[in-house]
Amino acid sequence: MSSENITSVARESRKHTAPRDFQAQANIGSFARYRKLYAESVNAPEKFWAEQAAEHLLWRSMWKKVLQWKAPHAKWFVGGKLNVAENCLDRHLGTPRENKAAIVFEGEPGDQRTLTYKQLHQEVCRCANALESLGLRKGDRVAIYMPMVPEAAVAMLACARIGAVHTVVFGGFSSEAIKDRINDCQAKAVITADGGWRRGKIVELKANVDRALEATPSVEHVIVLERTKNPVSMQTGRDVWWHDVVSRASHRHKAKAFDAETPLFILYTSGSTGKPKGVLHTSGGYLLGTTMTAKYVFDLKETDTYWCTADVGWITGHSYVVYGILSNGATSVVYEGAPNHPEPDRFWSIIDRHAVTIFYTAPTAIRAFMRWGDAYPKKHDLSSLRLLGSVGEPINPEAWMWYFKTIGGGRCPIVDTWWQTETGAIMISPLPGAIPQKPGSATLPFFGVVPKVVDDQGKEVPKNSGGKLVITRPWPAMLRTLWGDDDRYTRQYWSDYPGIYFTGDGCRRDSDSYFWIVGRIDDVLNVSGHRIGTAEVESALVSHPSVAEAAAVGRPDELKGQALVVFVTLKNGVETSEALKETLRQHVAREIGALARPDSIRFAAALPKTRSGKIMRRLLKEIAAGGAVKGDTTTLEDFSVVASLQSEG
Repeated sequence: MSSENITSVARESRKHTAPRDFQAQANIGSFARYRKLYAESVNAPEKFWAEQAAEHLLWRSMWKKVLQWKAPHAKWFVGGKLNVAENCLDRHLGTPRENKAAIVFEGEPGDQRTLTYKQLHQEVCRCANALESLGLRKGDRVAIYMPMVPEAAVAMLACARIGAVHTVVFGGFSSEAIKDRINDCQAKAVITADGGWRRGKIVELKANVDRALEATPSVEHVIVLERTKNPVSMQTGRDVWWHDVVSRASHRHKAKAFDAETPLFILYTSGSTGKPKGVLHTSGGYLLGTTMTAKYVFDLKETDTYWCTADVGWITGHSYVVYGILSNGATSVVYEGAPNHPEPDRFWSIIDRHAVTIFYTAPTAIRAFMRWGDAYPKKHDLSSLRLLGSVGEPINPEAWMWYFKTIGGGRCPIVDTWWQTETGAIMISPLPGAIPQKPGSATLPFFGVVPKVVDDQGKEVPKNSGGKLVITRPWPAMLRTLWGDDDRYTRQYWSDYPGIYFTGDGCRRDSDSYFWIVGRIDDVLNVSGHRIGTAEVESALVSHPSVAEAAAVGRPDELKGQALVVFVTLKNGVETSEALKETLRQHVAREIGALARPDSIRFAAALPKTRSGKIMRRLLKEIAAGGAVKGDTTTLEDFSVVASLQSEG
């Protein structure tokens, strides 16, 4: 899409500065301090990052070179050695943090557990020993498909401890999605559970794994956690219970030191082609990025009880439930279930019960809370909160103000964070004691991040104009490649503007140099904070015997951000019906997962295409939104198709 189509109509002038008592205690307490550190980070980046890496991480041996950069490939802290799990756990032992809560867990049924840093360390050591006893070694890939329970974090950290590469698959994904991810990275083992709780029902995780493993020859072992006690089948020689192999293992394990560029995890993210992209993150730079952003963006203190509501199946869960938070020695709240079970006040009851001080959630959730009404938060004492955060998509000013007033009581700064699976860590965000917030803006870049808003030729656009958001310099937490597909990595992120990272997002910079993200400019949809590739949805639909062709687009939605609308042409002789629409919706849910179930299916005799056969999704987006078709239609092959679709709408 051309940058001239990227528009941002938001014109927000309200500014909110943190209260004086917040600024007085903040890790970065003034705008002058932010500007000084930011200038150091961009004027002498290698010196800056060397100082930060030495201050924030525990190294077994120091690096020989801070950055080795030959676009588009970066190596950070070359020659340095560390262990990520040791940074998150061992270094807190023998300090006052040893007996501090690392994870405070609440299950959807109401069960609660607290793991101190000492206890979490022991559990991770047991899991590491169990993995090694099954023959897993450095470089082996392990798929993790679990509910949001402490053992999910234990499994991730155990992989990091032994140098195995984990790939966490979101528990809402289907067996087909698990199979594709396992086969792409050739995972040797799977860690899962019998099930997990969601809205009072059991999500049958092991059954999904069993279906996936019918076509995954690389998998040798499956470790199964008993969570819901629903009956599951166990294959002799392949499947073992967590309580048999992990719980009985030794709680002592010596962490090995690994090179800073040792792969830490692969996380699959939807792309604009059917095959998900395996984003690869390595150890040293990623951990530094998440540790520093957690400390400064969330203004972390020893006394904080921090709760990020993201699932570990997404990058937010990796960076800001597990790695960045535990590396700082903070207390991380983990909740298993839905925000409205058994009632729509579940989140507020958790904040009240556990005296949460920092709350980080998605705009989709915030809009749902607004719809459910103020009566639910008012039933609970939210006075423990001191900082609020937003992640996953741009937050609209109305939702920002509701969040600020109703949840934060008008006293809590809001950190509206922009970043991606690919960036690893937060890139643009207010530092709450230093940068005044504007509702709806991610504000200013984090240290060392140099973003620009450019046109199609790579020229910086004037302030208050729409353009494409790019990052002009490498940063420590950046992705290193796409697993097994370095050519695609180069094409996807570095070919639009050679040597410069293209984020795929549209953006505007206002007169105060604040950044306003206006959403994706490719064919990736942001539904409820989840990026869904249209091609994956379309290929799932076309796999149904009734469907000839499909096109998926997003329609603005007050609750979800974007609703998923699909236009479907049926095979000859197939009759349209409401029953078929529902069948197709369920089919997509089975093929990809419930989060990709279309909100609306529209049958069409034909789809608008260019003469070369490319579907013109821009026109479908305009039709789905109920607006008039605008812009250039000269490449459209058949004008009557658009007229027909509009009349049927």
